[in-house]
Amino acid sequence: MSEDKALKTIPAFNTDEEAERFVDTANLADYDLSGFKPMRFEFEKKSAQINMRVPDALLQAVKTKANQRGIPFTRYIRMLMEQDIRR
Repeated sequence: MSEDKALKTIPAFNTDEEAERFVDTANLADYDLSGFKPMRFEFEKKSAQINMRVPDALLQAVKTKANQRGIPFTRYIRMLMEQDIRR
């Protein structure tokens, strides 16, 4: 691909099938992927549950941070726990 050619934007898809068809047929080198972020998928079955009480202000702050990352707040809490354990 030449340097002077502008990269295309990824179109919006309404179904998984549309997205799969796009990925199967498109040359992704022609598209601007700079806005993409790595995504972590959770495949392990959740077999245990916790329940804890926290101040409302803390819960709201956690929900805000999770929302900024575009993930559910429970996944955000789990992520923080996993990061701390890995250290």
